Amino acid sequence: MGQLEVGFTVYSWQVGLVLAWLLLIGCVSEGARRSGFGPEITRKIVHIGAGHVILLAWWFMLPAWMGVAASVVFAGVALVSYRVPILPGINSVGRRSWGTFFYAVSIGWVIAWCWPQGYPYFGVIGILIMCWGDGLAALVGQRWGRHPYELWGEKKSYEGSLTMAIASTLIVLIVLGSLQGLSGSLLVVALGVAIAATALEAVSKYGIDNLTVPIGTTTVSLVLTSLLG
Repeated sequence: MGQLEVGFTVYSWQVGLVLAWLLLIGCVSEGARRSGFGPEITRKIVHIGAGHVILLAWWFMLPAWMGVAASVVFAGVALVSYRVPILPGINSVGRRSWGTFFYAVSIGWVIAWCWPQGYPYFGVIGILIMCWGDGLAALVGQRWGRHPYELWGEKKSYEGSLTMAIASTLIVLIVLGSLQGLSGSLLVVALGVAIAATALEAVSKYGIDNLTVPIGTTTVSLVLTSLLG
């Protein structure tokens, strides 16, 4: 019996819950699309919801190879979807973007990095900031963004960037605070991560923020925690 078969046998119900979660998110997104919501809303439902598999992987202590393998599969699906419209509710955003592909790659990357080192929570921070921070920043910016600015041809808003900063701060406080308690040093870490996340989201193009934000914030949270802890 090979490693793959053994892995899915041992973690069968955990894998089943992960797949059930992804199916639920897909159904909600498709339901929103059929109800008349625009492509940006349906895409953000998936963007925010699907990334929570990183929490399930952490809580269930799934092995790193399993997360990386799933990431490779979904990255391949994402590449195919740019040629064949198999993910219409995700890719149809009306602009050139590799965001779906980078999204899958980033999850595999942080798992491959953080799981073997014994600090999966830093990877969780990076992915959740990509999900909630980036996702809410785009929605808030489009709906309530009244003070725009532009960097490298990318149009942003101060309202969206502020949302990114607030969401990033809260994610760090919740994840690390649940492990080590709240403290002044943790607040400094959270603010440092928020600044990094906001800057990376502001300067990224073609959806690459789905790669730079999680990897960058994972790195910053790890480094600052090591220095201040």
